[in-house]
Amino acid sequence: MPTSAHVNVTAGAPGGQRGAAKLAAILAVALLAAAGAWFALAPAAKAPDTTFTSIQGEQITTESLRGKVVLVNFWATSCVTCVKEMPMMVETYKKYAPRGYEMIAVAMSYDPANYVLNFAQTRELPFKVALDPMGEIARSFNDVKLTPTSFLIDKQGRIVKRYLGEPDVAEFHATIEKALAS
Repeated sequence: MPTSAHVNVTAGAPGGQRGAAKLAAILAVALLAAAGAWFALAPAAKAPDTTFTSIQGEQITTESLRGKVVLVNFWATSCVTCVKEMPMMVETYKKYAPRGYEMIAVAMSYDPANYVLNFAQTRELPFKVALDPMGEIARSFNDVKLTPTSFLIDKQGRIVKRYLGEPDVAEFHATIEKALAS
């Protein structure tokens, strides 16, 4: 004669499997929610302490940019997407610079200085353009290798968004607006 425990286990096996699957699904959703909350609520990474040298020879430190919303854009004259996004970057700069927005376009180490200078002059880039001949600035920003890569930095010097490739203009502008308002 089977024991009641044996009968319950046998009779309850399909329901037990469904219960275990349901529990696993609930745990998976909870883990995803916790991870999402951690990324959303975790303190933003501080921008690295670095010095940019503009094509005019001006020294600009990340510390000197505190109080402004800053876009650090890594690019190259040989990068098709970089060249394509530049007019949008120019318009964005013109739109937000009066409100405390700054942009530094950092040319990658492999980009010849004369190409960068020619590009900046012929396109009349209104923002700061910096050279990174030894790749030190790119390394300080988590070793940037791909272009375009941009970092939006808030007034307190925290990285609030990293863009790989050309950003969606509406989302990009909304993020700048939010950073300027804070």
